[in-house]
Amino acid sequence: MKLRQWTTVGVVAVATVAALNTVPATASRPYDPTAQSLAALGLRHGLQVGTAVSIDALNDASDPQYRRLAASEFSSVTAENAMKWESLEPTRGAYNWAPADQTVEFAKRNRQSVRGHVLVWHNQLPGWLTSGVADGSISKQELRDLLRKHITTVVNRYKGKIWQWDVVNEAVSDPWDTPSTLHYKGFWAENLGPGYIADAFRWARAADPKALLFYNDYNIEAFGSGNPADDKTQFVYDMTKGLRAQGVPIDGVGSQGHLGTQYGNYDTLQVTAALKKFSGLGVATAFTEVDVRSQMTAAVQAGNSEEINPRLQASAANFSVLMKACLAVRSCLSYTVWGFSDNHSWVPGWFDDPLEGLATIYDENYQPKRAYHELKSDLIFAGPPYVLPRITPKPRR
Repeated sequence: MKLRQWTTVGVVAVATVAALNTVPATASRPYDPTAQSLAALGLRHGLQVGTAVSIDALNDASDPQYRRLAASEFSSVTAENAMKWESLEPTRGAYNWAPADQTVEFAKRNRQSVRGHVLVWHNQLPGWLTSGVADGSISKQELRDLLRKHITTVVNRYKGKIWQWDVVNEAVSDPWDTPSTLHYKGFWAENLGPGYIADAFRWARAADPKALLFYNDYNIEAFGSGNPADDKTQFVYDMTKGLRAQGVPIDGVGSQGHLGTQYGNYDTLQVTAALKKFSGLGVATAFTEVDVRSQMTAAVQAGNSEEINPRLQASAANFSVLMKACLAVRSCLSYTVWGFSDNHSWVPGWFDDPLEGLATIYDENYQPKRAYHELKSDLIFAGPPYVLPRITPKPRR
């Protein structure tokens, strides 16, 4: 399929989903926006509302509800794990394209856009790569060549089929790391230096001139002290500004939006201010991996509503803060939840001491939570003059 054709599919994806989810109004049955999907409601603002998908869940014949909701409720999809390097090339030179291909085909059948995740990350790398560097059998120059080959191979395969690529993911440390002064962290910075970031964007652009290229990270929803030594958002802002000044083809910054109800988090005005500041650099923004987890105390696990209800309400408020901020800033192009049901959430398997969960917008039985309804109400009640059509940048070269 030609690029122009696929790009058109990406643009009309929400419209198609909207048509499928709209119940025609009649004299006896007035228009009811609450009956529409998140995807259809996002169309009102030119905003794509997406989800990460698990290929195992999509292929689970015993769980058709997962596939139905993934296809009908959202206008874009992100492969949760299928496009990560360890999944694509578990053995050097032997690629396993099937799960990633299935994800892209699923999106194509349902006229959805695809966020590509992720080209360069220090986690979920194949063992042959990390062990080769550790034992010296892969030199620094060879490692750089392998990274360029990986980016070029993957982006070329899906050229014209990916709307946004997360090119570099989580390259910046946190204040609680050692040393506490913020710095470039992880496997790639340690072995290639921070210059790999600019290289990665340039290689991705050479492979696909039309995809939007994003830097993606967590804990950058709002600014803090403004000191790049301890304010991660400021560090990423300065990094993005520097890359733009060098002519690096970075088109957007993705804020993951992994939040927890036990933290203070941010209000809508703080998040809006951060999005606007990034927009001032001439880059797009997006929320890319939104979920809001809660501690699963003994009382929560026992079904105590006095502990469950406050968590569900706090979760809904946090989902809503990010959505309202995104709607308020025209450069915010997409809002993606990191999985949509608690039975397929990564949170309990990762946050287990203490156990956390309740992180998504549907419960384990695919019943929509308060968070789902708050997102829907944000999309219904937002509009001009406070929300205007999106501004989509042209990919830079």
